[in-house]
Amino acid sequence: MPVLLLDDDEVRARLDAPTAVRAVRGALLAAHEGGLDAPARVRADLGDGHLVFTAGRLRAEGLFGFRAYDTAVGAEQLVAVWGSDDGRLRAVVHGDELGARRTGAIGAVAVDAAARPGPIRLGLVGAGAQAWTQLWAIGAVRQVAEVTVAARRPERAQTFARRAAEELGVRARAVREPEQAVRDHDVVVTATHSATPVLEADWIAPGTHVTTLGPKTLSRHEVPAALGDRADVLLTDSLAQANSYSEPHVLPADRMVALGAVLAGAEPGRTSPEDITVFCSVGLAGTEVAVAAALHDAVLGRPEGSTVAG
Repeated sequence: MPVLLLDDDEVRARLDAPTAVRAVRGALLAAHEGGLDAPARVRADLGDGHLVFTAGRLRAEGLFGFRAYDTAVGAEQLVAVWGSDDGRLRAVVHGDELGARRTGAIGAVAVDAAARPGPIRLGLVGAGAQAWTQLWAIGAVRQVAEVTVAARRPERAQTFARRAAEELGVRARAVREPEQAVRDHDVVVTATHSATPVLEADWIAPGTHVTTLGPKTLSRHEVPAALGDRADVLLTDSLAQANSYSEPHVLPADRMVALGAVLAGAEPGRTSPEDITVFCSVGLAGTEVAVAAALHDAVLGRPEGSTVAG
């Protein structure tokens, strides 16, 4: 059987949010249970940037693969999936959509595990691709009653709100100040490239769940260190990755709990409606492989998880 070569158009057309969420939920549980080999990412120095690799092996599914992206010129990303039973290359996905939607799906699993139950008011700081895929995926785990979005460029927030209403049927509005997208929201997602905090810790009300996607080291961080002091629960998708950066996290890594452990019931997550929960998204290796495999099955019209059979 020929190798499937898939691009961004195929990802947009064939990968739905519930499928992506199920794939990453399974990978997160597998990581906790020892069924996912997911080392921290590797960086190859290219002089003016890096070529970065994340690799993972899903033992039960009989799959392994990698994702490659660069920090030099912003080239297309690449995800490749092999079967570990026969070594055959199954699929190659190129472009930016798969990685962004995988990150969105991980964020949605965190919301499902840690946010208060029921419909949510979602606040987004940032209006780019990462903010979009968070909203896209969260809709698979929660009813989104309203979306409020703020961005450095107000016109981008307005465009985002219109798109959310038109494509996802979500009640959405753009606001000028990040504080308006943070206060009095059930879930807050920061999806920026900002090296300085885009919110204040005291804007976060008791009971709120926060996901941070952007910079979060001591020298560059989109959320303040004080948010860690206020958080009752700190989650991350990969403890190995969270502890592998050359510079320490702005949030206390020694307090972080693996999201997979919470999903498995091995670690407590939210224990009170008033808890503030914070998810530090760092990118669990192998989740791209899981989502690419699910996309492979969707394209071939197979039940999810059948990729192992070839």
